[in-house]
Amino acid sequence: MKIGLIGLGKMGQAIAYRLLKDKHEVFAYDPFIKKEEAIKNIIDEDLEKQGPIKIDFVSQLEDVAKHTKTIWLMVPAGKTVDEVIEKLRPNLQKESILIDGGNSNYKDTIKRHGELLKSNIAYLDCGTSGGVYGKNIGFCLMIGGEKEIFEKAKPIFKSIATPNGYEYTGPSGSGHYVKMIHNGIEYSLLQAYAEGFDLLKNNNKYKDLDLEKISRVWTHGSVIRSFILDLANKIFQKDQNLDNISGNIGENLTGQWTIQETKEQAIPMDLLEKSLQIREWSRESGGNYATKVVAMLRNEFGGHEVKKIK
Repeated sequence: MKIGLIGLGKMGQAIAYRLLKDKHEVFAYDPFIKKEEAIKNIIDEDLEKQGPIKIDFVSQLEDVAKHTKTIWLMVPAGKTVDEVIEKLRPNLQKESILIDGGNSNYKDTIKRHGELLKSNIAYLDCGTSGGVYGKNIGFCLMIGGEKEIFEKAKPIFKSIATPNGYEYTGPSGSGHYVKMIHNGIEYSLLQAYAEGFDLLKNNNKYKDLDLEKISRVWTHGSVIRSFILDLANKIFQKDQNLDNISGNIGENLTGQWTIQETKEQAIPMDLLEKSLQIREWSRESGGNYATKVVAMLRNEFGGHEVKKIK
């Protein structure tokens, strides 16, 4: 298939790689990433061995729409999505499909879907999880919109996702809604692991516990084994003290959106609310060992910035 890709950050580059690996033809645009840098990050020896690599870096956003009817948006949520759509809209071919793979607010998604339908343009929302590891192992995709449009775009999702890693979730907005809740759960999980490791590290009874060995054995058969635990073990292999790491934890908007939804639905997520409060405290105070672990985990799976202590 011919696929447009707008946004070549870390996730966008990983998606481009997955598409090219499955021999799709990609038309890419990002005004902030140099072509040479993108090629260096996207194309590796495995791709080169496959033969001709079909990727074209277009110079204008509008040009993407001239080459293909199917366009994946991997840009920051909010105003940027609207700006991209407005620039694309006059140039889109009849019956084009736009796929928003970012963390957009599901309410915004529903509005965009309704507006684009007036121009006979389809709009799918795709919650995309996998972080920097998605490039090689594939992503987890949660897709909302019309079922028949999902079916048309299925070859794209199959290429980008890990095996059995994509699912149609329902009407417009549902994909971003499911991803929003996914991220809310993620906040709580990160904090739970981090607090446990903090107690193991800083208790007054057993001062020489080896977090690398403990996290490693937990990955084998324990009921709390997980991908996050695998990443924690990877971190502790390099450094268990984290003395030079700030405990300042950043966050995106999905956690706050999830809390707003819990209040609207009267279904509490107390652990998420507490996790968000801890993150706010970490930015005010510098945090503690537990928030250092969370910061390192976010960097490991998502490439999020970790502040250093000088």
